Amino acid sequence: MSSLYIMMISVHGLVRGTEPELGRDADTGGQVLYVLELARALARNPAVDRVDLVTRRIEDPEVGADYARERESLAPGAWLLRLACGPARYLRKESLWNHLDSLVDRIAAHIRREGRIPDVIHSHYADAGYVGLQLSQLLGVPLVHTGHSLGRCKRRRLLDLGRKPQALERQFNFARRIGAEEEVLAHASLVVTSTHQECDEQYAQYHSFRRARAVVIAPGTDASRFRPAGRVPVPDHVVAMIDRFLVQPRKPLILAISRPELRKNLVRLVAAYAGSQRLRSMSNLAIVAGQREDIRALESDQAAVLTDLLLEVDRHDLWGQVALPKQHASEDVPELYRLAASRRGVFVNAALTEPFGLTLIEAAASGLPVVATADGGPRDIIASCDNGVLVDPLDTTSIARGLEDVLFDLPGWPRRARRGIAGVARHFTWDAHVAKYLKSVQRILKQTRKQVRREQASRLLPAARPFALCRRMLISDIDNTLLGDRQGLDVLLQLLRRDGRTLGFGVATGRPLESTVRILRQWRVPLPELLITSVGSEIHYGRELQPDTGWRNHIRHLWRRDALRELLDAVPGLRPQAPENQREFKLSYDVDASEMPAMRELRQLLRERRLHANLVYSHDRFLDVLPVRASKGRAVRYLAYKWGMALRDFLVAGDSGNDEEMLLGDTLGVVVGNHSPELERLRGLEQIYFASAGHAGGIVEGMAHYGFIDPLDAGEAA
Repeated sequence: MSSLYIMMISVHGLVRGTEPELGRDADTGGQVLYVLELARALARNPAVDRVDLVTRRIEDPEVGADYARERESLAPGAWLLRLACGPARYLRKESLWNHLDSLVDRIAAHIRREGRIPDVIHSHYADAGYVGLQLSQLLGVPLVHTGHSLGRCKRRRLLDLGRKPQALERQFNFARRIGAEEEVLAHASLVVTSTHQECDEQYAQYHSFRRARAVVIAPGTDASRFRPAGRVPVPDHVVAMIDRFLVQPRKPLILAISRPELRKNLVRLVAAYAGSQRLRSMSNLAIVAGQREDIRALESDQAAVLTDLLLEVDRHDLWGQVALPKQHASEDVPELYRLAASRRGVFVNAALTEPFGLTLIEAAASGLPVVATADGGPRDIIASCDNGVLVDPLDTTSIARGLEDVLFDLPGWPRRARRGIAGVARHFTWDAHVAKYLKSVQRILKQTRKQVRREQASRLLPAARPFALCRRMLISDIDNTLLGDRQGLDVLLQLLRRDGRTLGFGVATGRPLESTVRILRQWRVPLPELLITSVGSEIHYGRELQPDTGWRNHIRHLWRRDALRELLDAVPGLRPQAPENQREFKLSYDVDASEMPAMRELRQLLRERRLHANLVYSHDRFLDVLPVRASKGRAVRYLAYKWGMALRDFLVAGDSGNDEEMLLGDTLGVVVGNHSPELERLRGLEQIYFASAGHAGGIVEGMAHYGFIDPLDAGEAA
């Protein structure tokens, strides 16, 4: 294995290579540090030629100019790439879902410009998993995924705290997140988890998770930053940051560092401290909870956590015993660990859920014993380092007892400190992480190399280019879009004849090929250069109707037609359509909406049976079942990549739900005036134009809107 090109995707948060602003908000924490250090560690390995870490470009004076730079060097061979995704301003991760399709298109365009396909795409968190899944299917390369935290687990914990399901859904978009996680787990060639508990208990809650595809690889820590307290004193400004809050600052220091999130359980930590007379009299508590100028200026969730934290301190009259600094720099974090270690203190992470717990490794490397939640990663870390105790994060008595056991065990404290330092050096280095990671990547590349080469060859080396002179491409749905109004259609056809040397024409329809050709002839529409038929499961070119065999090879992945047919034929409310609508890569059903289960239940049924399909529901009457790589939208993106055209050179027009994916992203979308209500949810999205005119007249209107034609010429053509 040599010259590997690995593309990592981490969409949300504020990502920069120099002095990352960890804790600035709820989305900028351990994951940011993880992906930056992993990228650098991968680039150090001689088997890796190039690492690109792709994130979202942000142009927002509220967060600074660094996040608008398109390219930033992380290390020799490692780059941070920022690409546009939705509005220029900063958005929290729950607000990004509607914009992720555009990021898929921007990354695909970037790959095409660079002229090199990644050997592996590695997505981080559910949002990047959604993007990585589309790219993996488009390019035919393996997907590696790291969840960092999981929607099902977070939702369960918050429900246990008494939160209302409807409120959680509004705030966190759990249905969309969990659905994306299921799809990613069904497709990923490799799932990297940090601990055995995360793998065997948390991921196991997902129907699509396959243990055989998972590998447990503990993250590393930067030994050059996190080291035990030595002869060099802790900087004065770090000492002052904590001690200005404390009446007796020389007492042992309990240290917590986290973002101000409900999941981090900080209020319960204060209650545990307050409830122990021994802790109150013999120790101090310091909580470094992100960055703030004014609590009232923070996002509502963070403001609520910090307000509750202050109220809990006030309730128990802990002033002079609890430090709550407002600001800290990233270089202050190692010094905070060393300060607590120099005072024979303890680091505490009492989070409700903790997939790994990078701060526990940092504390251990600094010679600071730990107390940690018995959930997730801390189990493995403490088992490996033997430098602390596990506690129940929902029980204040358990938290307090754990802190007492570590703090007041005078002979045991130095033993735990030494064991933590040694355990990190033995088990938690980035070079060890990368060695195990690359071994797993090599295995999946061997499994897929032949298939990948065959698919890429069929896409990138076509026998002939059917629309070589075309600089732009119009692709329209047929029924109720292209057809339905003779006058509007005649105008459109005249424009296509006039600009035929530079403007290509194609259709994308749910009809099978034979029906497509028949209906076009009935309406006297010349055969297009391109036909995407059967809801995107077939592609043909020109008058000879030459099939795109590369597309067939590409979408064959995970397709089990007979098993799907047997299962879905028995579902209430689904009636198979006529035989001519059933294709090698498509099953089609008429729907009785009053009897058919909800779409989420159908997808759940497929996951339980380990079947993989793309379900396309339209007009409240039709259900098409396709391979996971097939759809109208994916066919358009495949063609853009194959023929070297930018997606902004494709104008796509449609009227119903099975056109939705085609309309999203970087294509220029036109929704005709006679569209189905199901497309109303797209109104207001970037690059989707809602025409006033119906049918082909709406297409002409959209072409004029985007400058595909001169609007004066359109009027003259009429």
